[in-house]
Amino acid sequence: MSSHLESWTIGIEEEYQIIDPVTRALAPDSQQIFSLIEPGEQKSIEAELQTSQIESATPICLTLSEARSAVMHQREVLITAAARANRWIAASGTHPFSHWHDQEITHTERYAIMEQRYRQLAREQVILGCHIHIGCPDRELAIQIMNRARLWLAPLLALSANSPFWLGDDTGYASYRTPIWCRWPMAGPPPHLASSTEYDQLVRMLIQTNTIADASHIYWDIRLSDRYPTIEFRVMDVCLSIDETVMLAGLIRALAQTCAEQALKKIPYIQAPNELLRAAHWRAARYGLNSTLVDPDARNSLPAHELIERLLLLLHPVLKERGEWDEISTQVQLLLRNGNGATRQREIFQRTEQHEAVVDFVVTETARGLNIPISTGSYNKISS
Repeated sequence: MSSHLESWTIGIEEEYQIIDPVTRALAPDSQQIFSLIEPGEQKSIEAELQTSQIESATPICLTLSEARSAVMHQREVLITAAARANRWIAASGTHPFSHWHDQEITHTERYAIMEQRYRQLAREQVILGCHIHIGCPDRELAIQIMNRARLWLAPLLALSANSPFWLGDDTGYASYRTPIWCRWPMAGPPPHLASSTEYDQLVRMLIQTNTIADASHIYWDIRLSDRYPTIEFRVMDVCLSIDETVMLAGLIRALAQTCAEQALKKIPYIQAPNELLRAAHWRAARYGLNSTLVDPDARNSLPAHELIERLLLLLHPVLKERGEWDEISTQVQLLLRNGNGATRQREIFQRTEQHEAVVDFVVTETARGLNIPISTGSYNKISS
């Protein structure tokens, strides 16, 4: 196994909100911020569906240390450019109070087609996620990894859940981004597929029936990337902190590698029906870490903390061999103790009863650990 450690690369895409520092509302300034980014950095920054959103992508990373440095660099680039435009950057799956009908669709051909095809559904997508790519050039093995990893989507979503508010209300969900996102026709857990040929046949059928325009509109929680030799995990909300993003990257790479080893050894696994996976997905979005989660492998439910401990136990051999066990397990335990992003956002609102204070908290957490001076007045610390 050691000889293959270098083959499991990591790439991280994070979507961010653009904030007006006066009103704390979303601001439609992605193009202005992009124009203020150094030309050499622009290749890793993209506009998103809404003009109040912007996305960054790391280069290919071999180690968690590289991934951490890359995420820090990307956030620093965006926050610095935004400050030049008198704007803030915030990492949260939804905004606490800004309304979707006040947002504008970004003027590109791709997004114009999406708005025309999906209408209201596209307009309401004021949501932000985190996508993690794991390198796997062998497409047959990648399909087998997908078949096994789909059983572990619920704990990944529960750990990343970071979108409790919508249009000024507490939704009761840890990840309200999830039910909004799941309205897309090709969203949700991937089906069980026998081979890459079956995967390609399904994609062709969806294109031929005019269900999707191309393979990039397959929005499953795990999919084969249409641009890179990677498996793309898409189930997560964008995380508040850099530590949480790196933790998820480490967990997901270890999960992909563990599933690959099981597939190569032909270890049996449950072919869970999508109905069960969708139910598990919904429960993780609704309750996060604060209730039971569905375990599709054992076909029962158990407290979220126990299912996550079971996931850590599964991944322990790979994480240990990579020298990542201490870092990842410590960060998971810290998150279980302090709560995911949704829990921490709610704590701020309960303390202040101000959605603006939640925005300030998210902005501060997004920049935590970066070499960006808080004294400039660009960020407001939440006093405890």
